[in-house]
Amino acid sequence: MKAVLCDEYGAPDVLKLVDLPAPEMKPGHIRISVRAAGVNFQDTLIIKGTYQFKPPMPFIPGGEAAGVVTEVADDVTGFAVGDHVLALTSWGSFCEELVAPADRCVKFPAGMDFAEAAGFLTNFGTSYHALVHRANLQKGETLLVLGASGGVGLAAVQIAKALGATVIAAASSESKLKIAKESGADHLINYAEGEYKDKVKELTGGKGADVIYDAVGGDYFDQALRCVNWNGRILVVGFASGRIPTAPVNLTLLKGCAIVGVFYGRFKQEEPEKSQQAIEEIVDLYRQGKLKPHISKRMPLEQAREALNLFVNRQAEGKIVLTSGAA
Repeated sequence: MKAVLCDEYGAPDVLKLVDLPAPEMKPGHIRISVRAAGVNFQDTLIIKGTYQFKPPMPFIPGGEAAGVVTEVADDVTGFAVGDHVLALTSWGSFCEELVAPADRCVKFPAGMDFAEAAGFLTNFGTSYHALVHRANLQKGETLLVLGASGGVGLAAVQIAKALGATVIAAASSESKLKIAKESGADHLINYAEGEYKDKVKELTGGKGADVIYDAVGGDYFDQALRCVNWNGRILVVGFASGRIPTAPVNLTLLKGCAIVGVFYGRFKQEEPEKSQQAIEEIVDLYRQGKLKPHISKRMPLEQAREALNLFVNRQAEGKIVLTSGAA
């Protein structure tokens, strides 16, 4: 099978497209013919060796895949050959064939194609966990989404609208803001027009945002502390800007606000039953037409390096997927 291999840490250019033997079947697993694999910012960190976990070398990157079940271990129930499934793998998805733990796979709804499925669970799972479990976002509250045109950002916009919140989307270009508007954002802020904190206060009558979803970090987080409402919650989702910020904690005292960490991967490990329930809830929202992944690019597996470089160069919009076969 074809696979993308990482055998040294570095930028996406270190990755190699290789032919590998099909993976061996294991108890508790299912074999999947991969049709699409989601590409995420965290993949760029994993291949650099700077993410929260480090797979043993060499490894296949890619944390989510969608495809067709071709084999089921004898001890696995609930799956059958021919099922269309998506898998959360942490790594190992940039390949043509995958053996994945059955408890990290779910069947996806009729009408969802493979590319949408591969772009669904990480982004929408992360944002649902952030907004529902960590922020307890309420109907009528105002959410500010930083990096609103990225995969998790667009998911946050859609989920917040489904929950009845008002959404302010912030991004770095008009084309990116257009995507956020199409996903339901009520107000738009272009970073290029100067500091966003004053605009947020203007849009909220001087109060500030009740919840701030920050997948960017750096200077953008610094401003977040200055435009969050009393009793507000700032969600720390990631650091796409490259700089991990530090917080002047006196502002948390003055604002009465909370800085809340969001780590979807550990949440799934620590609270598997709650995580599974959340998956069912976001799939139901998809069936209702309230959530839909924005697939901006479908690129062949051979272009994995180019796909990851879009994240490195901050050119990614929406969801990017790698495809093999009929996706």
